[in-house]
Amino acid sequence: MQKSLRIGQILYTNVLPVYFYFDQERFEDRIEFIRQVPAQLNQAMARGEIDVGPISSFSYAEHASHYVALADLSVSAKGRVGSLFLFSKKPIEQLDGAKIAMTNTSATTVNLLKIILHKFYGYEISYVTQEPELEQMLLDSDAALLIGDDAIQAVRNGGPLHVYDLGELWHQFTGYSMTFAVWAVRKEVLAEHSGLLADVHASFLASKEKTRQNTGPLIEYVHTHHGGDMQEWTRYFQGLQHDFGDEQRIGLEYYYRCAAELGLLPAPATVDLWQAGGRQTNTTLTR
Repeated sequence: MQKSLRIGQILYTNVLPVYFYFDQERFEDRIEFIRQVPAQLNQAMARGEIDVGPISSFSYAEHASHYVALADLSVSAKGRVGSLFLFSKKPIEQLDGAKIAMTNTSATTVNLLKIILHKFYGYEISYVTQEPELEQMLLDSDAALLIGDDAIQAVRNGGPLHVYDLGELWHQFTGYSMTFAVWAVRKEVLAEHSGLLADVHASFLASKEKTRQNTGPLIEYVHTHHGGDMQEWTRYFQGLQHDFGDEQRIGLEYYYRCAAELGLLPAPATVDLWQAGGRQTNTTLTR
């Protein structure tokens, strides 16, 4: 028998503040968590196998007519992200005409890299998609893109490579924040489960706020389960934003316009927000 709400969770540490204090026992058998990497969650949401959860911002735009987004939840950053890296054998200024290996776990970031290299640098690049294993990716390519905990581990391992943070590059060229994931809801779920969805949304927001007020337990948990230095993890979570207000929406909708300009999306998208009591429809803001 299907649970009332099937909720996605990205298998990366960057979403943990939204889930860390989530009161799962309160919902007993009314919800089910499905934990996957972003590309898998994107596909499961599109197929209707997940009702609500974080998906790549790019995937939201691809299916915007079928989704709304939960208000005030995202994975965003204004500047350095710390988990979205281009690893290159040569400086980025020398990558015109290069071959770049892209992780198969991402949608937003692979297209962000294309926007940065094609729109802002004016480069022509060839791309291949591979499993997120840096050494293998670089055997036949000039550079490789990794995201999430794979990227964090690769930076930790070091090596003689040029490393570029994509959030930092985006902010350098645009001045905007960048939103990598939003918490999407399939529209057909709203009418049937609006009350339960409101409670789940409130629990996500409460977890986010409790983590913001005291990051200590989260940092200790991540350090224990993922290794690394506690100060490194503290800096990482301080650089992430899990809100979704005007600042995040403006940056994201500019990203959508850039993607449409390059033919990565058929048209620019806007983000339609939902919160308890009804939806909030946002209009596009021009740059």
